[in-house]
Parts: sequence; structure tokens; C-alpha cells
Amino acid sequence: VQLQAFGGGSVQTGGSLRLSCAASGRIPFRYMMGWFRVAPGKEREFVAVISWNGVNTDYSDSVKGRFTISRDNAKNSVDLRMDSLKSEDTGVYYCAIKIHLSSDYVNPNEYDYWGQGTQVTVSS
Repeated sequence: VQLQAFGGGSVQTGGSLRLSCAASGRIPFRYMMGWFRVAPGKEREFVAVISWNGVNTDYSDSVKGRFTISRDNAKNSVDLRMDSLKSEDTGVYYCAIKIHLSSDYVNPNEYDYWGQGTQVTVSS
């Protein structure tokens, strides 16, 4: 399975960006998709996750109410809409696939496949 993330860039505080991630290859029938980020000098951090059917989503407290995750199973893709961006949202964003449908979706070690990352820079 290969994941390709794109859509990052530079934006001013309060602005918006949309990240997209497309999966290809031998894609599992059911899988969760998540977004993580790595801020400068910090560990990989959970951002958002969406269930295999798109019904259930969850977000980190730091982005809840500002970010929206969605998926299109026909295209094997997941989007992350980011609004009201803050400087602390700066980082490299990674999409990931989790095959086992367990509840431990905030742990990056539980994910099986990762994209290459896309840079998001928010400045004032």
C-alpha cells in the first residue's frame, strides 16, 4: 500500500488549507485513516481519524472544532480540512492507514502504512 499526501503550504494565521491523501496498491477492504503531525522539536502527534465507513471521526483537543476529516472510499482517499489555523498547527502532516479496527487510534505505532508527509506552515 502506498499513500500520497499533498495540499500543504504556507498560510497566515486564521487561514485555511485542505490536505488530501490517496491510497494505492493492495488496499485492505476495511481500514481506518488518520492524520498525524510532527511539529518542530516535538513527537508525532495524533490529529484526526475516520472510521472505515466514514461514520465515526475523532480529533485531538487542539484541533477539535477547526479541522474536519472526511473520506471517499470510491477514490481511496482522505481529506483534512483545516480552518482557523494557528501558528502551533505548523508541522509536517502525515496520513496513515490502520488495518486493525481497534480503539487505540491515537497511537502512531498502531498504524500500518504512512504517507511521505506534507509541510504546513502557519505564520502571523
